[in-house]
Amino acid sequence: MQMDNQVPPKKVPTFCSLRYGLSFLLHFCNTIIMSQMICLNLTIVAMVNRTNPHGLPNTSTKELLDNIKNPVYDWSPEIQGLIFSSIFYGVLFTQVPVGYLSRIYSIKKMVGSALFLSSLLCLFIPLAAETGVTFVITCRVVQGAAQGTVSAAQHAIWIKWSPPLERGRLTSVSLSGFPLGSFTALLATGFICQSLGWPMVFYIFGAGGCALSLLWFVLFYDDPKDHPCINISEKEYITSSLMQQVSSSRQSLPIKAMLKSLPLWAISFGTFAFQWTNNIMILFMPVFLNSKLHVSIKQNGLLSAVPYLLAWMIGIIAGETADFLLSRNILSIVIIRKLFTTLGLLLPAFFHMCLCYLSSSVYGSIIFLVLANATGSFCLSGIIINALDIAPRYYGFLKGVTNLIGMLGALISSSLTGVILGQDPESSLFKTFYLIVAVNVISLIFCLVFIKAEIEDWAKEGQHTRL
Repeated sequence: MQMDNQVPPKKVPTFCSLRYGLSFLLHFCNTIIMSQMICLNLTIVAMVNRTNPHGLPNTSTKELLDNIKNPVYDWSPEIQGLIFSSIFYGVLFTQVPVGYLSRIYSIKKMVGSALFLSSLLCLFIPLAAETGVTFVITCRVVQGAAQGTVSAAQHAIWIKWSPPLERGRLTSVSLSGFPLGSFTALLATGFICQSLGWPMVFYIFGAGGCALSLLWFVLFYDDPKDHPCINISEKEYITSSLMQQVSSSRQSLPIKAMLKSLPLWAISFGTFAFQWTNNIMILFMPVFLNSKLHVSIKQNGLLSAVPYLLAWMIGIIAGETADFLLSRNILSIVIIRKLFTTLGLLLPAFFHMCLCYLSSSVYGSIIFLVLANATGSFCLSGIIINALDIAPRYYGFLKGVTNLIGMLGALISSSLTGVILGQDPESSLFKTFYLIVAVNVISLIFCLVFIKAEIEDWAKEGQHTRL
């Protein structure tokens, strides 16, 4: 019997355990960096939404006070586009290098330092805006690099902290912080801007991130064997479960074997489709709500936030369900990965088709739109963590590579969708939905054929395949 299907020798604590506490700590780290990333998309409305220059002679006292609380800048749409995209370039170029370095250097220092840097730069955004748009773009690029470091390096944590029977729970809890961050930013930013002024958005999220990074340095340790607060039985359970998987982090990367690995290509295609769909929904869901459903701005913000709350819940439930099916030997690990990948890619495709043909009312359209956006979280217990099954010793590096491929999908989808929207405003969104269906279905077929869950030969102890 494979190691992944073995039942642990004795009962150990689950939700009251240290490993779950660290998973929730990472969950909130992901929530805060996603909030820091998304919040500018909404605050920029307050930053550029007026044309009156500061200090006109006929400006009222109330307007002057409001200008102090909400400074306004003369940024063209092109400049706003540069500000929006700048953070993604920082994220994009850190994925593979950070994935490689996570095998060598301390994850505690990498994640904690990057979270602190991102939060510090978030605090400086209002000052950068006053100084000039170049400083804002520079801050966002560096902030993106810091956030990319957090998102890429964190995956290596589970090489030493996640027993095979709990991978679904632990990774889904930590990764579900990303949709919760989107929900938090979309829901809270508007209220903060209206009551306290848009600079307070960056001060609140930045200060929260700084405090969380200090907590990270205190509570997290790279190896459970070194943690001073871990229960002895929990430490023995984790180390015995992973005894056959953890090896020297300095072993050379078998690049040639990785390139020939069809299961790894399946993970890459699945991640590409997952990010393709997610990015389109993040960028163009407000457009759909406005152009097709004609909702107010306030309703648009609320409806844009709801899918992320549901995605957060689905991600956690999927992890719990996957590990329950595995621990009870109801399904094998490979069937579980294929099942949740199918749900995470096929359900969004199905609900997008429902938007095209079955949404006869506003409420029906909203329901299908929310479900299309949220059900992709099933992938968190499918293709998103499959690299931990096939190559645990190289998991950090492989996540960097597959994340990079996924981000390329996000960039391509947003650019292509923009072109489609410009050509035919009436039917363009539905053409975009058809494209989502095609990408998801084709990727899913490839995944179902080539997904595996046992450790690949090139990732086993004693293999020294080199480039």
